[in-house]
Amino acid sequence: MGDKFLTLSEFNLEGNFLGFVGNKPKKIKYLSLAIPSGDVLVKLPKKLRGSLSSALEIGEQINIYGICKLNRYKGTIKLKAYQVTALAPTPNQSLPAPSSAKIMVCQKSGCVKRGGKGLLSELEKTLCDRGLLDKVTIEQTGCQKRCSSAPNCVLMLGKKKYKKIHPEAIASLLENYLTGDHPCHPEA
Repeated sequence: MGDKFLTLSEFNLEGNFLGFVGNKPKKIKYLSLAIPSGDVLVKLPKKLRGSLSSALEIGEQINIYGICKLNRYKGTIKLKAYQVTALAPTPNQSLPAPSSAKIMVCQKSGCVKRGGKGLLSELEKTLCDRGLLDKVTIEQTGCQKRCSSAPNCVLMLGKKKYKKIHPEAIASLLENYLTGDHPCHPEA
């Protein structure tokens, strides 16, 4: 019939370390982890047991990568770790990181004549309607050296630049960036 365990998927869990569990004293086999949905036991491979027993402290935030397997006969799920990492404590975890989003709108005469003021006010209105105006820095700049495509505006999200995009598209990119759903987001 083959292996009694069927590999379902890989997992990535983050939570508070509760301690080690074993069937004999000083023989750890599992790691107990508190996650928002409850406590889970994760089996530790022998190569990780020795190094982790002295490295982790109870209550410490940790991240576990592993494989989720199903026991075909019992219908139970087993979590087996292949990497356990302690997370660096963050003093103000509830506060979001300061935004690195900036919009630079050219207000030099050529861009203003071709709709620069209107672009700026439409951009501010769109961001205000979506509740994003206070989450981005809007900077009025001098010439951006792209006069042929005026009015000019550049959206900076982290290290990424977006040029020649409509205020609605800017608002959508900004929303994705701030919620972490965008590939250029620092935490992605």
